[in-house]
Amino acid sequence: MARLFGTDGARGIANGDLSCELAMNIGRAAAQVLAGASAHRRPRVLIGYDTRISSQMLEAALSAGLCSVGADVVQVGVVPTPAVAFLVQHLGCDAGVMISASHNPCEYNGIKLFSSTGYKLSDALEDKIEAIVRQGVHKDELPTAGGVGRITRDPDAVQAYIDHVAASVDGRLDGLRVALDCANGSASATAEAIFTRLGATVFLLNNTPDGVNINRECGSTCMTGLTDFVKTHGLDCGLAFDGDADRCLAVDADGRLVDGDQLIAIHALDMKERGQLTGNTAVVTVMTNMGFWKFAEQNGIAVRKTAVGDRYVLADLLAGGFAIGGEQSGHIIFTRYATTGDGQLTGVQLLDVMRRKGRSLQELAACMRVYPQTLHNVVVTPQAKEWFADDPVIADTIRSVEDRLGREGRVLVRLSGTEPKIRVMLEGADQAQIEAYAGEIVNTIKERLL
Repeated sequence: MARLFGTDGARGIANGDLSCELAMNIGRAAAQVLAGASAHRRPRVLIGYDTRISSQMLEAALSAGLCSVGADVVQVGVVPTPAVAFLVQHLGCDAGVMISASHNPCEYNGIKLFSSTGYKLSDALEDKIEAIVRQGVHKDELPTAGGVGRITRDPDAVQAYIDHVAASVDGRLDGLRVALDCANGSASATAEAIFTRLGATVFLLNNTPDGVNINRECGSTCMTGLTDFVKTHGLDCGLAFDGDADRCLAVDADGRLVDGDQLIAIHALDMKERGQLTGNTAVVTVMTNMGFWKFAEQNGIAVRKTAVGDRYVLADLLAGGFAIGGEQSGHIIFTRYATTGDGQLTGVQLLDVMRRKGRSLQELAACMRVYPQTLHNVVVTPQAKEWFADDPVIADTIRSVEDRLGREGRVLVRLSGTEPKIRVMLEGADQAQIEAYAGEIVNTIKERLL
């Protein structure tokens, strides 16, 4: 049986794989594991969600599950994922839940769990919750009468998060003209307030969510509209968030993409120059571009590498006491200010570097050369994902491509932790060559598994 929790919580088709019954049972199990040892008379669990049409349905199911085991629920409405991570501490709650499928289309949804400290859960804690979900809760364990939990709403709580992000920079952003692509998601509720408060001139894109247009041809998964807007209007840059606003990608004034690897390079170099790069180290993942490693070597910055997933980046950051880490996709963690990736915080910090240094985003991004990469996603069944690791023909094809690339490139083929896909990534000096090699691997996977 497949694991309930992937690299970023439980996720699936809302009202299908991710049913109301499952959400209710996750709520019950999470309350027992995360809030059972609470010193409060009643444990308090905070719930936020993104703009998907299914989010309120799942909020109701989760709230019912939590209340049924005696936990009180604080609902904060549409907020970014990092707002839940912040507010669970700020409001003194025992646990937090974010209902979101991040960058996925609207038919998906997910449940991300946070501890009282604002950090995502470890695999071990998720396994405990999953065990309770699968075993079920006995009826004689459920409270009655006054033991049942209450639900309250706190729509003003998000203001504390807005204040927190705005306060992460010392100066103002006056004079900078920036487009913000909110992906018709959570950033629609917060981005304008954050950036205008700091003095930037803001142009909002895709900030009218209707429940089904989240991530649809917009946001960090589709940058075309933002690129065109920035160039047409002569702006300094554009920032794109994903559905739950824990990612940020950028485009410069000429419309060139500045991805997560480049953003980490910009910030790591700035932090080193200011004596804020703890341990002189940045933490990245196996997907990070070869160019970042060369940038780090040239600038005397140490690099630590983790598996894909911001939870693994965070674990390494905390273990080493490091200040910055993240992923090419735009999940970037500044441990001084946040316990998880925060797209709007990343954007504010980037504009602050531009302001302090008086340099354009083009100039800042030039610190790192980006090597050509190609990424292909092969949609497979859950059973095929299990077969993948043991297939000798696929393994031989991958080895053959690695031998031909040699030291001039690399191959990374992995299972997606959030979707029914196998991801094939190649990197090298020649775009045409790596595209051809990637095609070999993709075709072999399809022939063997589909």
